Amino acid sequence: MILSARRSTAAVTGLAVTQIVSYGTLYYSFSILEPAMAQEFGQSREWLYAAFSGTLLIGGIVSPWSGRWADRFGAGRVMTFGSLAATLSLLLCVLSQNWLWFAPALVTTGMATPFILYNTAFAVLVQIDPQMAPRRITYLTLIAGFSSTLFWPLATRMLTVLSWRDIYIFYAGLQFFICFPIHFWLSRLTRRSPKLHGEPVEEPSKVIGGSLPLESRRTALLLIMTAFSFASFSLSAMLVHLVPVLAAVGVGTSAVLVGGLFGPSQFAARLVNMVFGDKLSAMSIAILSTALIPLSFLMLIVPTPMPLVWALCCSLCFSAWGLGSTASCRGHCRWCCSAIRDTAKFLARSPRHG
Repeated sequence: MILSARRSTAAVTGLAVTQIVSYGTLYYSFSILEPAMAQEFGQSREWLYAAFSGTLLIGGIVSPWSGRWADRFGAGRVMTFGSLAATLSLLLCVLSQNWLWFAPALVTTGMATPFILYNTAFAVLVQIDPQMAPRRITYLTLIAGFSSTLFWPLATRMLTVLSWRDIYIFYAGLQFFICFPIHFWLSRLTRRSPKLHGEPVEEPSKVIGGSLPLESRRTALLLIMTAFSFASFSLSAMLVHLVPVLAAVGVGTSAVLVGGLFGPSQFAARLVNMVFGDKLSAMSIAILSTALIPLSFLMLIVPTPMPLVWALCCSLCFSAWGLGSTASCRGHCRWCCSAIRDTAKFLARSPRHG
């Protein structure tokens, strides 16, 4: 289905809203709410992040099904189901009265993430209009990159007047009353993949053979998947802990404000990529963005007489990921690597006995 310009803009805007809400409620807010959760359940931060790792692991396991269902039933329907699943999983966390119930409930939030985050959102845009999808995906990532900028301060402010349970109830309401209607509307605009059901498909008028010989393409694919997985591993390890890390290295109470620069940095990097990306090869952009990630980590060992300036530099270096993220191999590899990353951090920080 190919939409008019007005409805196409509405589709991208609607998806941008649901991506901001979904990333904010299911991912970015956790590091802000985690201390209150740990205090209530009497658990260490390591155990809370171990449970959070479980959400990423289950998301990686489930993600292949989200792709198959998006092809079979339509990506909009899958996102509609994901909104309901996210709502129920957040309410399960609210209803958990002890750690033994809360940890599995938190893990269930990971089952919803593959159905409502970028992977399936991109599929919606492709199913609506394959020819215009690349440009619309860029627009979507430009807007949705502000999720951390909005939800880190929002969660911090709400935690001063509400409990984490009240905040999760509010988040469940956002999923049900905002994301669910938008995804339901999108489900009426998307359709299942015709190639899986024997429907007629127009053959492309131009076939691009590629620059690599056929016998080298499998090796190249494995190499690029490995590279993106390791890059995602290292960046995600810092991103999920960014606000606590900024506070620990001297930024103090401004950690949330400075961490919020990550969103505008992503926007700037992706805007540069959209405007000038055609002049650079995809490989050049990937090399540039990957090389800048360790540079941002080196900022951690620099003396911090000017912590806000340091944090700004760190955030701008993180923005390099925005240059490569739109071309990255997302989904199964990223979520599984993120889970392994947090589990490794948990094991490293746990006290050793004997």
